[in-house]
Amino acid sequence: MTRLATGWLVYELTGSPLMLGVVSFSGQIVTFVLGPVAAAWMERFERRRFLVWTQAASMVQSLTLAYVTLTHVVTYHQVIALTVFQGVVNAFDMPGRQSFLVQMVDDREDLGNAIAINSSMVNAARLVGPAIAGLTISLVGTGMCFFIDGVSYLAVIVSLLMMDLPAHRPPAAGVQLMHQLREGWQYISTFRPMRVILLNLAATSFLGISYSVLLPIIAGDVMHGGASTLAWLTGASGVGALVSALSLVLRKSVVGLTHILNVAAGLLGVGMVVLGLSHAMWLSMLALVFTGFGFIQVASATNTIIQTLAPEDMRTRVMGYFTMAFFGSAPVGSLLAGAAAHQFGTMPTLVGAGLGCLATTVVFTLALPKVRADMRPVYQELGLIPAPEPDATQ
Repeated sequence: MTRLATGWLVYELTGSPLMLGVVSFSGQIVTFVLGPVAAAWMERFERRRFLVWTQAASMVQSLTLAYVTLTHVVTYHQVIALTVFQGVVNAFDMPGRQSFLVQMVDDREDLGNAIAINSSMVNAARLVGPAIAGLTISLVGTGMCFFIDGVSYLAVIVSLLMMDLPAHRPPAAGVQLMHQLREGWQYISTFRPMRVILLNLAATSFLGISYSVLLPIIAGDVMHGGASTLAWLTGASGVGALVSALSLVLRKSVVGLTHILNVAAGLLGVGMVVLGLSHAMWLSMLALVFTGFGFIQVASATNTIIQTLAPEDMRTRVMGYFTMAFFGSAPVGSLLAGAAAHQFGTMPTLVGAGLGCLATTVVFTLALPKVRADMRPVYQELGLIPAPEPDATQ
């Protein structure tokens, strides 16, 4: 609800695709810069307790945005400032929340399904939320969307406090933050599967974010609609995202997900190209179903693979780089998408970004054989695939 309401509020205040890109950039660039540092720092604290504080901070941000909107004193610069604040919170919340999921799963073999179920819940909300947001905006304005979001954090905080979890094990005494950062970077940069898969995610996020940023412009200028049109378009993307997440829930193993990454990135690229060429509502919604499917499939499959591959003592730091790749590369993509749409038009920008996603798919396909070869020993050690038979001649 808040994501749609923020985009519509900025569109109402400015009517500029560039300004939409700037707002998205201002919050996400903070997550990009702070992500790895925040992840390493969070390893020193009990994650559940820290997440309570990040959720409380997010609640304050949403209620503040609700107040300035409902009292009709909101300005574009206030939206940027509050977005930056939320970006700081997200830099700590996202890697902590993703790695915290592992603490709630007793059997590591269930991790892939747990991540997929979590993604399904998120995307079910993405499907329902925009529809409710469009109706809420039409009836009582954007401010109530922010207020509902702010109040909803109370349920999250209560849920966290009710959990019964194993005791927190902090890093060994004397371990320096910079040492943890160096260890995390060395692991990511030298282990080919992590490096290639995260680079693929970063490129896909950089190019794919443009469709989400420019949806208010498509709804208002291309489809000549209002908040309800934006809700329908966002809902179509949410349908694809939900189907994507549910398809991963039905998988019984993480094995084979690298092939899924290829297909998903290709669907994202094709969906964006069609969206950039369409002037019909039904075709745009169909394209957004494929776009939402591909975008979330890449993110969820990447999440599952890297959490499976990462050693226990490295997982939070790895998730910091996941946050950096997924949520961090998006700000530059958002800014460039807004600038390109301002300069060349919304539709050519979408077509160009979609073709870029298809090119990324080709590059990743060429790298896959070596990536799979390096992943195989880890999967064998975890018992996900059978170990090779010993050589009888030795």
